[in-house]
Amino acid sequence: MAKLPGSRATVPALLVGVAGVLLVLYAWRLPPFTSSVQTTDDAYVRGLVTVVSPQVAGYLVEIPVQDYADVKAGDLLARIDDRIFQQRLAQARSQLSAAEASLANLEVQRRTREANIAVTRAQLENAEAGLAKAQADLRRITPLLEANIQSRAQGDTVRAAERQAEATVAQAHASELVAQQTLAETLATRAGLEAAVRNAEALVQLAEIDVQNTRITAPRDGRLGEVGARVGQYVTAGTQITTVVPDSRWVVANYKETQLVGMRVGLPVVFRVDALQGASLTGRVERFSPATGSEFSVIRADNATGNFTKVAQRLPIRITIDPNQPLAGQLAPGMSVVVSIDTGR
Repeated sequence: MAKLPGSRATVPALLVGVAGVLLVLYAWRLPPFTSSVQTTDDAYVRGLVTVVSPQVAGYLVEIPVQDYADVKAGDLLARIDDRIFQQRLAQARSQLSAAEASLANLEVQRRTREANIAVTRAQLENAEAGLAKAQADLRRITPLLEANIQSRAQGDTVRAAERQAEATVAQAHASELVAQQTLAETLATRAGLEAAVRNAEALVQLAEIDVQNTRITAPRDGRLGEVGARVGQYVTAGTQITTVVPDSRWVVANYKETQLVGMRVGLPVVFRVDALQGASLTGRVERFSPATGSEFSVIRADNATGNFTKVAQRLPIRITIDPNQPLAGQLAPGMSVVVSIDTGR
């Protein structure tokens, strides 16, 4: 039987072609090499990196810490020259003392005005008593005048005394009204003086807060980043002194939307850490981002303009790290990892 020319060369070529196709299918996880394990290398270790900055401006006079040092909450990281702030606190306390003295003086004035009212009431009672006597004298002398027993001059004297007594009573009434009005005016200033005291107290508290803020302390336990400030440097509110990184760690994996089928909270996760020579650690899916990463971008793409090319979006997934793993203590925020999640489980 005759052999086809070139058959010996065709078989190896076919084998190479089939092997290439199978390799491409395997690399892209296409049938028949599909798997329920979804993997991504777009994943990183995350942590609570807190930037430490002052709230007041001034010159740094002390920095007792160094780069990458372990600190406890409340430890002193830097100190700003507080002489100006101490003087402002003394000034605020003096203003508070003056306001409190004015309020105390108002109490003295109130008692004085109330005493004046008591005096005017006593004068009114005395004037009313004099008026009653003058009216009684007039009633007694009127029949005698009509009978010509008393002289007209005596009658004129008695009537004049009555009118004088009436005027004295009216004057006493007016004095009492003036005293009451003076007391009302004095009491009306209480609200303003009390407000001045509260304002002075608030100024004292603000000055105390500024003095406290000259001491820049660690907000929580952790490890410092690079200490970028130096003694003698002038800093303002918001100037970065250093950073504090607590021990809390987690992983954020950015999966393509085509890989999310079957994923749910609680699924076990295996991730390999590049910095640990590919060592594997475990964790669990904690929660899913409410939107893809492109939605949180500062400059968002507008797909309604120009030519459109569909690009698979990625959804961040937060992964908790299982406790009691010796290598977990070596993880640092920013490390690259490769995450694998078995959606078939």
